[in-house]
Parts: sequence; C-alpha cells; structure tokens
Amino acid sequence: MTETATSELDDSFHVFDTTLRDGAQREGINLTVADKLAIARHLDDFGVGFIEGGWPGANPRDTEFFARARQEVDFRHAQLVAFGATRRAGTTAAEDPQVKALLESGAPVITLVAKSHDRHVELALRTTLDENLEMVRDTVSYLKGQGRRVFVDCEHFFDGYRANPDYAKAVVRAAAEAGADVVVLCDTNGGMLPAQVHAVVSTVLADTGARLGIHAQDDTGCAVANTLAAVDAGATHVQCTANGYGERVGNANLFPVVAALELKYGKKVLPDGKLRETTRISHAIAEVVNLTPSTHQPYVGVSAFAHKAGLHASAIKVDPDLYQHIDPELVGNTMRMLVSDMAGRASIELKGKELGIDLGGDRELVGRVVERVKERELKGYTYEAADASFELLLRAEVEGRPLKYFDVESWRAIVEDRPDGTHANEATVKLWAKSERIVATAEGNGPVNALDRALRVALERIYPQLAKLELVDYKVRILEGKHGTSSTTRVLISTSDGSGEWATVGVAENVIAASWQALEDAYTYGLLRAGVDPAQ
Repeated sequence: MTETATSELDDSFHVFDTTLRDGAQREGINLTVADKLAIARHLDDFGVGFIEGGWPGANPRDTEFFARARQEVDFRHAQLVAFGATRRAGTTAAEDPQVKALLESGAPVITLVAKSHDRHVELALRTTLDENLEMVRDTVSYLKGQGRRVFVDCEHFFDGYRANPDYAKAVVRAAAEAGADVVVLCDTNGGMLPAQVHAVVSTVLADTGARLGIHAQDDTGCAVANTLAAVDAGATHVQCTANGYGERVGNANLFPVVAALELKYGKKVLPDGKLRETTRISHAIAEVVNLTPSTHQPYVGVSAFAHKAGLHASAIKVDPDLYQHIDPELVGNTMRMLVSDMAGRASIELKGKELGIDLGGDRELVGRVVERVKERELKGYTYEAADASFELLLRAEVEGRPLKYFDVESWRAIVEDRPDGTHANEATVKLWAKSERIVATAEGNGPVNALDRALRVALERIYPQLAKLELVDYKVRILEGKHGTSSTTRVLISTSDGSGEWATVGVAENVIAASWQALEDAYTYGLLRAGVDPAQ
C-alpha cells in the first residue's frame, strides 16, 4: 500500500468519504472486509481525497480492514483515515487503548469524534464541560505529536450551538488550537435547513478562525443542500457517503455534492477525467453493497436524463440543453427518450436516433408509430419500461413487417395438482424456425418458467446464441378491468445475455398469455442483439 497517496489536487479543498463507516450504518447493509476493500478501491479510483475506513479497535472487522488495506490496496489518490474518539475522561491520550489502536492502524489521517453539545458531555460522557475540552486538546496534540494528520468531528454541533453557542465554539477553538487540521461541524440529527447551516458556519468561521468542514445527515432531505450551504459560508471540507448511504435516511450523497462542486461551483475537487466516472462508480458501489441503484438519483440515475413528455422532446430535438441542466456525458450518464402515450413526433425521432434506426425524416412513418404507441398503451402496454419491445415495434413499422426468427403454431401450459399436495407444471411449444417444424416440451417450477424452458428447448439447437439468455426479472400488474369483473394483465420481463439487459412487455386477459408475448419479444430481441440475420 502507498501510505501517502499522491494527487494532482492541492489541499485547499477536501472531499472526504465516509461510506465504509457512516454508510455501513444503513439498515440492510452489512459489509464484509472484502466488500470494504472493494469499495475503497472504487472510491480511490473516483479520486476522493480521504476514505474513512472505520473504527480500528472497536470491532474485529475494522481492525482487519486496516491491516489488509496496508497490504492490498495501492491508494493512488486517497489517504486512508481511521476513526475514533477523544480519550476517556480521567486518563491521558497516551494511556488510552483506543487511541493506541488508532495509531496501530497505520492510517496517516485520524478523525476524532468530540462532543460539542453540553448536554451530551454531561449525560453521555458523564464528565464536566472543562474536562471535555481537555480531552479534545490532549488527544489532538498527542496524535499530532505522533506524526498523524487530525480531523475533529464535532458531534451534534448544530444542536449544541443552538443550546449553548459559546460552549460549541469553545470545542472548535480547543481542537484548532491543539493542531487539528480541520474541525468538522456535524448535523448529527439531520434536522438543519440550508439557511440555518449557512448562518451558523459563517458565524463560527468568523469567531474561531478554524478551518471548517461539514458533515450532514439527510433527515430533512437537505443533506446535499446543507453541505453546499456550508461551502458557500466558507467550509472547505465536505464529508459524504456514496449514494447517500447512512443511518436512518442517510447522509449527504457524495455524487451530487461532487458534481455540483465541479460543474456548478467550478471547483476542481477530483483529478482530471474522474468526473466522467461518476455514474460507473455509483453503480459499482451499489453492486458491492447489494442494493439496486436508485433510478431517480440526481446525476447518476438511469432516469436522471430521461425525457417523456412530447413537449420536452420537441425542445430537445432543437437543443438538448433546453431541458437538461448539464450534458449527461460529463458525469458518465446518457440522455434517454421514453416512449409512451405522451410521445409526439420528436420523441419517436429522437428515440429512433438513440436506437440507431434512421427514420429518414419520414413524417408519415413517424406519425404511424406515434399512433401505434398510443393505441397499444391504451390497451395496457407500457413502452417506457420496455425499450426492447418498442424497438421491435419501431423496426416492424420501418420495414413494413414484424421481425421474425420463428413462427409460433401453438403453445400450451398445464398445471397439475396432485393428491399429495405437489404440483407439476408442463408446457408444450409448436413452432417453425428455418423451415423446420419443432415440437418441444419442458417442465418448470411454474407455468411461465415451463414455457420459457420449452421455448428455449425448441430454439437453442437452431439458434445457439440463446444459450446465454437468462430471465432476470419478472413483474406482473393487474390493470383495471374494462368488462365487468374481467381484467387485463401486464407482464414485464427483463432478460440478460451477460453483457446487458433489456425489457419486454406483454398484455393479455391472463398472466400466461401476457407472459408468452413478453417471452417472444425477449427471445426475438436477444437474437437481434446477437447479430443474427432473420433472413438466414
């Protein structure tokens, strides 16, 4: 490991990530040491300046992480940070075992949490206000004397400032005078609003002269805004977590904070070229923690630059900037056109361009597609969630006939209930492919799975490319009935070939028929994607 990472950035502004500690406190996240090492590599690749790895000595997992990180991670941009607390009351920093564990972690930077709310000092630490100040001074000065860089997190600072502003500022002064490189004002309960944060940070900066940072929780939905408000007020150190992971509703989200600093404030906070990695890094970390990436997350969500309304599409056709605050490529994302019953001609033309289908300015053709989409969405189809089915529809209109790799003669699915309480699901598919009639039967753990297997059995010999296909998601929605008690069923299927995913839709009066439609589209699109010529 490189103990002190090299960076092309100066020290005037810090991006500090605390995903491995604060982010790991999110409900549903349980990181192994291997997970933490993988996330650390992603964050370093993104170019953050500091990565807080956890609390060595507090639990075996964090202790092991620091030991392995020294050997297994070659930090190119970030410095590893160990987190801990100021020494206990009634002892010295040199004698405190948890302070010793911080030094033994080998981390070049240490963050200390310090109480800055008078009630927390007296009720949680059970010590005096003066002793708490001495705990801050002693721990900071001792660690500085051991050659470590020290940041101090003033826990519950904003609530403490509201209750006793003089004492809260005294904690900041104590840390700064003892040599702390940055004193971080923490909105630990997440209850602040941007104007309040700006006012407090401005006052504390003027009254103490300390270098200040900000750590914001998102309980009011304002963590990113509060972080930027603190920067406006003079903070030069921001603490965030990837995708906003954190306790309760989360922390300030690293990615919109960094994107705003670079693109809106003009601050260089990442190495050259790294901002374009934003979307990739966000999704990679989501995979490590085993959470689905938020589709509507600013900057990096797949819907962040998705346009549905026909009016928007008409304007975007003239100039994409008319309905986009940035070029999505700046953060590694892409613009997407969503096709729905709201679509107009411009939506279809832009979507065709996105799919690589030349509509040639054919207004009549585009008009037919618009009407076809509206007609089918009225029946229950949804194309904004099923791009593959829309592409097949579009190609059919362009070429004057549906794209066909096989013709289905018939299919059936049988569900058998047995006396012993078990069930059997069997499907038979009869079809024609490459002038050959094929009959295939398969069993499955449900009627749709049996149909999927039967279709695969029927086609894989002729189209071996289908062996890679895997059904990865299946959604059923019962739509409002239109004829008494009858109802319409919509099925969405997501399929993968190992290098990408696509979604298809089917609509019918029963779930099996709707599923069959979606399966047909899924296999057809899979063969198209594999480059198979339907004419052969």
